Amino acid sequence: MESGSIAAPQPSVVPEGSAPGEKGLKTGALGFVSNVVIGVASTAPGYSLAASLGLVVAVTGIGLHAPGILLAAFVPMLFIAASYYYMNRADPDCGTTFSWVTKAMGPWAGWIGGWAIIVADIIVMANLAQIAGLYSFRLFDWQSAADSTTAVTIVGVVWIAVMTAICVYGIELSARTQVGLLGAELITLAIFAIVALVKVAAGDAGPNSIDPSLSWLSPFGVDSTSAFVDGVLLSVFIYWGWDSTVTVNEESENSSETPGRAAIVSTFILLLTYVIVAYAAQAFNGPKELVDNSDDVFGNLGNAVLGSPLDKLLIIAVLTSAAASTQTTILPTARTSLSMARARAMPESLGRIHPRFLTPHISTILMGILSIVWYVGLTIVSENILFDSIAALGLMIAFYYGLTGFACVVYYRRELFNSARNFVMIGILPLLGGLMLFGILVKSCVDLSKPENSESGDSWLGLGPPLVIGIGSMLLGVLLMLWWSVGHKEFFRRKPEVVSPHVLAGAPATGPEA
Repeated sequence: MESGSIAAPQPSVVPEGSAPGEKGLKTGALGFVSNVVIGVASTAPGYSLAASLGLVVAVTGIGLHAPGILLAAFVPMLFIAASYYYMNRADPDCGTTFSWVTKAMGPWAGWIGGWAIIVADIIVMANLAQIAGLYSFRLFDWQSAADSTTAVTIVGVVWIAVMTAICVYGIELSARTQVGLLGAELITLAIFAIVALVKVAAGDAGPNSIDPSLSWLSPFGVDSTSAFVDGVLLSVFIYWGWDSTVTVNEESENSSETPGRAAIVSTFILLLTYVIVAYAAQAFNGPKELVDNSDDVFGNLGNAVLGSPLDKLLIIAVLTSAAASTQTTILPTARTSLSMARARAMPESLGRIHPRFLTPHISTILMGILSIVWYVGLTIVSENILFDSIAALGLMIAFYYGLTGFACVVYYRRELFNSARNFVMIGILPLLGGLMLFGILVKSCVDLSKPENSESGDSWLGLGPPLVIGIGSMLLGVLLMLWWSVGHKEFFRRKPEVVSPHVLAGAPATGPEA
């Protein structure tokens, strides 16, 4: 592919041993399938559907078009996945957003992008641990323990500790664990969907069953624009997590290509899973069944579709979903902090690699400890605050995903007009994805600013607690960044770069271009 002239490269300040492939991680340990498994497992599809599908259906005006809303929410995720693919081709660094935004837009933007990943992952760990603890007791019909906050919290902490240990022990064990957990989850969801649809076709479904229709796939069949926007807002975040496959790029075969392709494939697998299960769930006994059980759509529906004791399979699906996502949430956070530490943007100790296991053990263990402290601390203070913190997640997710989309356009700016493919794939799609997610960010801020939209209904500084938690977390990041910059100016003096032209021809970047 021909490219226009590009100025001679000006070297950046890149600390020795911080470049992709030089951090000491175990290279070539993961293949394409392992990458896809990590990407899909990170989203916790079983739990995401159980907790979110009923809320989407409950939005006034969506009606039977929940599958279409899930399809619409997939679009910005696909566009951002394209930006991940092309940024990873140029820079297969396990710091992903941190490294890429630093290169494209400068170290200040890069640092805060990395911080958003770390904060989002720590916050969501509390939710995943709680679900893992709760469903561990539900699996054995131990309702008194499931109703006990203390018992659920203890088991949730154990889940975090076990998954942290697996992540320390090695990336290959992590991948093998994911294959088992995700396999059980997807097989169970497939069995549920098939049995539900077969019963609908045979007339053996619920009294309010509905024959599936292709019209359900149209997101434009909703009654109003407001309903469409609200539905997409709820749906877009159940796709979050597929980017974990790119954070293990330095441990993957063909690190500049395989993780990016796996990220895109992961989003399509999630789309198919969500749409098929949504079709089956609302067809079996109508949308009202999902709305009435929106906190867990598989609770009553599982028994009605599969009967006892096979309905336990859905409990296993949600349990394995939360457990798998707990593990795959630890992986990207540890590797983000590893990359930041090696770039001298965080303490040096976070960049250490275990000599035997070849994993960032300090970063991984610290991630586990912080997750436990956050989970236990918020549970002790108030479960409502725990739920409000989870509601704030969307702000961080929309921010760093959108920022990555913009970084792709900026980094490849000199290549955009060399071909129509370039213009669309590294220009239009990442830009649209970034704009969509920043639009969602703004809409979420407006919604979360209203105290009545919080779990507790409380008002903090006249605003809803989720917005205060979200903004407060990011402001804390800014203060830490400013404090760190005082004694570590070498990182913050790095200059933005543009991509080397040969990257689009199929070769990874060998050095920065200015």
